[in-house]
Amino acid sequence: MVRLEEEIQQKKFKSDFQKLAVNLCYTYNWYNYINENHFKSVDITPQQYNVLRILRGQYPNTCNLKLVKERMLDRMSDASRIIDKLKNKGFVVRTECPDDRRNVDLLITEKGLELLSSLDFIDENHKTTFKNLSLPEIKALNDLLDKLRG
Repeated sequence: MVRLEEEIQQKKFKSDFQKLAVNLCYTYNWYNYINENHFKSVDITPQQYNVLRILRGQYPNTCNLKLVKERMLDRMSDASRIIDKLKNKGFVVRTECPDDRRNVDLLITEKGLELLSSLDFIDENHKTTFKNLSLPEIKALNDLLDKLRG
């Protein structure tokens, strides 16, 4: 086990609270780095991947931008811009609702479904990424993270 202090070469933290905050940020970036190359190889961002997964979960039904925004992991992302980029790449169809032109229906395309299928191995890679944790530890960590946000 490599401790955070060794990873970032910091001998001491002001408090355990500060260490937890730094540890969460460091671990978040560590995890993103692991997956970054998978997304770069298919020219999408983690946020675009997240949106495609949301749309696949709704498929074959359409969904609207509001639902996508509510379900996104990164709430600071510009969902409209992400949808536009996915549309330009042929992964999403965007259709204005006839009743309300401000609302749009979103549907993942076959090309988008194929891309996600090619990336499904990422879910299996979690077993390798989290290999240093036992299943009870993984469940406990999930519970603690839920409690932290709760």
